[in-house]
Amino acid sequence: MRSGEVVAGIVLLYYICSSPAQPGEIRVPQQAPTIRQALAIAQPGDCIRVHGGTYAGNLILSKPVMLHGEHQPVIRGDGAGSVVTVDADGCTLRGFLIERSGTGMALSDAGICLRSSGNTIQGNRIENCLFGMYLDRAGSNRIQDNDIQGMREREIGERGSGIHLYDSHNNSIEGNTVADARDGIYFDHANWNCVRWCSFTASRYGVHYMSSDDNTFTGNRFAGCMAGATIMFSRRLLFDGNWFVQNRGFSSVGALLKDCYDTTAVNNLFADNSTGMLLDNSMNNSFRRNEILRNDVALYLFSGSDANVFAENNFRENLSPIRLLGKRSTTRWSADGRGNYWSDYEGYDMDGDGIGDVPHKIQNVFEFLESEHPPLRFFLVSPVAAAMKAGEDAFPMFEFSREVDTAPLMHPVDISYGSRWRIAADTTLRLPVTAGLAGMSVCLAFAAGSRRIRRR
Repeated sequence: MRSGEVVAGIVLLYYICSSPAQPGEIRVPQQAPTIRQALAIAQPGDCIRVHGGTYAGNLILSKPVMLHGEHQPVIRGDGAGSVVTVDADGCTLRGFLIERSGTGMALSDAGICLRSSGNTIQGNRIENCLFGMYLDRAGSNRIQDNDIQGMREREIGERGSGIHLYDSHNNSIEGNTVADARDGIYFDHANWNCVRWCSFTASRYGVHYMSSDDNTFTGNRFAGCMAGATIMFSRRLLFDGNWFVQNRGFSSVGALLKDCYDTTAVNNLFADNSTGMLLDNSMNNSFRRNEILRNDVALYLFSGSDANVFAENNFRENLSPIRLLGKRSTTRWSADGRGNYWSDYEGYDMDGDGIGDVPHKIQNVFEFLESEHPPLRFFLVSPVAAAMKAGEDAFPMFEFSREVDTAPLMHPVDISYGSRWRIAADTTLRLPVTAGLAGMSVCLAFAAGSRRIRRR
């Protein structure tokens, strides 16, 4: 044995013998100078309490221990690999600032790498790490109240996810915040997980499900992302009470469903997004009691999205209610005799049952022209656009969306999407309001030319 190791052993023995502690408790640095040394002497079930300070070097938890930080001590990694790797079941990691992982995307370098089950990861902050947390075949873990800051200086495609789950099931992810990640949480063949009360901002996708079934996400906020939620090749998901707000930019969307089946969306708020929801080849999904408010396009339906149901939703003050790729879909716009509330519905209710007596055509003439001639989008909220809509209602010239709500509601539905979150800014429409003879002449020119557009 080298002399340096002998001295370190004597110092460690001195700390252990001279410092009082509770049975099964090791204090750092009072009893062990470093966390790594405390882990070496700990017995299964021991609690290691770490006082504030900076502790360098990657750690591996190979036995079930509780690692508690007091006054947010820093675990600073080597800059290669994952900072903390949890190999044992039943560990607790709480109250640390974890930083400086490696940057190997193929190696999935992370602040915390979980390769075990039944662990609690709570109240940590993770920054300057490629992935915040990486769960590799790790199940039944509790991940709560952590703050994950992505590598903002890297291009978004070169960042890792805030939390990445691979073949990891039955995990509870609650009360976490993720910012500036590639994806807030990425699910890869990960089933029966629950995400609730989390906040996702300034990321590519807030949550991203790939071939992951029977998951739920409830009460979360998605803001400033390219897509709040992206659900792909997955079945039987439930999203309830989430806020999708101000997800804006080229092709940005609140929630995107691609090849998604048997999913339920209820009590969600979609406000001030470029597109509220987009469905592509997704079938047998149910959308009930959602607030779809002040989006550029409320709903984008691609062909192949059949047998979906929209009932008792509020479609209010959206610039365009629907964009449909194809002549029509088999979407049902009512259930049990109740349709949706449309703020632009101009029908009447003679019998006073709260259901409009005249079916509501889900269409917008100006949106139709704008889809044919994109430059018209500049005039989308102009008085001219409103006049053209009124003219089309009185003297129909075009044949476009055939989608009809046969039982439109006369009054908005009371939707309990909660008040846990606050919208960062007023959700007023932000496209320019344009008027004047120049705008009118351009719109009328396009309208005149559109008479020659073949009927669809």
